[in-house]
Amino acid sequence: MKITPKYLFTTIFCLQALLFNNYVQAQNQDGFVDLIDGVSLTDWNIIGTANWVIGNGIVEGNKPNGFLVSTKPYKNFIIRTEFWAESNTNSGIFIRCQDPKKVTQSTCYEINIWDTRPEQAYATGAIVDVAKVDPVPKAGGRWNTMEITANGSHFKVVLNGVTTVADGQDSRYVEGPIALQSAGGIIKFKKVQIKTL
Repeated sequence: MKITPKYLFTTIFCLQALLFNNYVQAQNQDGFVDLIDGVSLTDWNIIGTANWVIGNGIVEGNKPNGFLVSTKPYKNFIIRTEFWAESNTNSGIFIRCQDPKKVTQSTCYEINIWDTRPEQAYATGAIVDVAKVDPVPKAGGRWNTMEITANGSHFKVVLNGVTTVADGQDSRYVEGPIALQSAGGIIKFKKVQIKTL
């Protein structure tokens, strides 16, 4: 078959249209993009020994100790998610991680999900070592909604419609991947979405 310029142009045009269509489908009408499709762990790397199970639109971590780490870095954004935790679940959402192979509260910002954390000031709804929470909201035994805003050196956390961090401030980390933690107890995530700012 002879490849003409017209044939080549048509092929490229069709491929671009297909790619654009897939992008539009992945982005919701409000500008948020789904990070978890509920079927696979595409766009996530697994580190550590946690056991991750996916199905019915939910990603469940039911064994310590590890993370799902996004393959992409993010700078300024809003994350929306729904999560279910046991009363003693130790989990969190880590943002702007500096080393995607070694996720810690010292190399990322950790938005905590841990009702029974010994140091209650940094329990559920707090940003560890950045912004304390008082009183500590209880997330165990039910589905919860969380919205995290990271814009420059300013951070906001809203849990179940209540602001737990109004204006946390820190400038150590500018950009990096997101990580979901399973460090003890059962944690379930669904509708993990992001919108860049």
